[in-house]
Amino acid sequence: MARNSQQKPVQSSIEAGALSARLQKLLLQLAAPRNIHHAVVAVEKGDGTIRWSGAVGKADPDGRPMDTDTPFWIASVTKLYIASSILKLMERDLVHLEAPMSTLLPKSLISGLHRLNGVDYTGQITVHHLLGHLSGLPDYFDERPPGGKSLLEQLIERDFAFTIQDTLDMVRDRLTPHFPPQPLDGRRPKVRYSDTNYQLLIAIIEAVTGQPIQTALADLIFKPLGLEQTWHPAAKPESVSPATIWLDKRPLNIPLAMRSFGDLISTASDLLRFMRALVRGEVFDAPTTFNLMIERWHTFGFSLNPFRTSPGWPIQYGLGTMRFQIPRALSPFRSIPPVIGHTGSTGSWLFYCPALDFYLAGTVDQVAAAAAPFRFVPKLLHTLA
Repeated sequence: MARNSQQKPVQSSIEAGALSARLQKLLLQLAAPRNIHHAVVAVEKGDGTIRWSGAVGKADPDGRPMDTDTPFWIASVTKLYIASSILKLMERDLVHLEAPMSTLLPKSLISGLHRLNGVDYTGQITVHHLLGHLSGLPDYFDERPPGGKSLLEQLIERDFAFTIQDTLDMVRDRLTPHFPPQPLDGRRPKVRYSDTNYQLLIAIIEAVTGQPIQTALADLIFKPLGLEQTWHPAAKPESVSPATIWLDKRPLNIPLAMRSFGDLISTASDLLRFMRALVRGEVFDAPTTFNLMIERWHTFGFSLNPFRTSPGWPIQYGLGTMRFQIPRALSPFRSIPPVIGHTGSTGSWLFYCPALDFYLAGTVDQVAAAAAPFRFVPKLLHTLA
């Protein structure tokens, strides 16, 4: 049974009740597949005339009910916050998008990081390359070294902590880049999703601000926007207990690794608050800065790696921002408008639909269902339309 569903009046109580019933039905369908232990969905119209949220299932193996205000790990939705922080530092003239990362990070951290076919491209990687996944660097999280296991596979076996230096050492010593850093003025540059890019951006934020990432994010994003239910794991209050992440039937209890990843904890309402501020330009000193995140889109290629949790075709990427739309060939009888935002490897999502002026957030907290948002969000948009 869904819990804590909420909404504001629309044109009539009958219309509001019908919409609520349809959204409730969608929520239950989202949580119906085996090994989906809980789910949260929240939607909001840009003008505030429609607000609805619902939760279903148990937040953890102890049976705590999942509520709409239960905090959860947002996984790679965090990239929206990291990219926004970089652009705020750009506004303050502390970071330049075309600056090589080698001018911002110590040589001991990044030396020889991108070697391909005997050529070292490390010095050519810019902040822009990192933001747009245009660097060609391999993904430290889910790519397998020759004869070895990916970091994800290792963490399934045992929990352990690691630093940015550890992840970059692994990339440098055990993984191979996929292509050279791409020309930023090219029409169709290669783009490949890699969490390594955003670990480097975290390192840049820390280097430029002189603060640990948890403090920098609080100063740049959380406090100015009044995000009181959003935390970096290194600064999480003891009283905050996020919902459990699952891997199929087993709870993925890896607190050391989760702190090392640096992915944020938040609630559906705080996610929507952040996305509203981002789209409206309220995150930045100049509202037009947000346009940099969405002015150029590049499409990810196909991936045949069954262990990858990261996005591929037909998803497009700007700077820290995804754009997703079902190709017309795959949906010939129903036109679904595009959404912009981000998803995470735990089946989390945060999107804005410009055509319908709706904000969408939610999660299923299931690593084996990382693609769930791409199946669910089109159904949600169809209902809201």
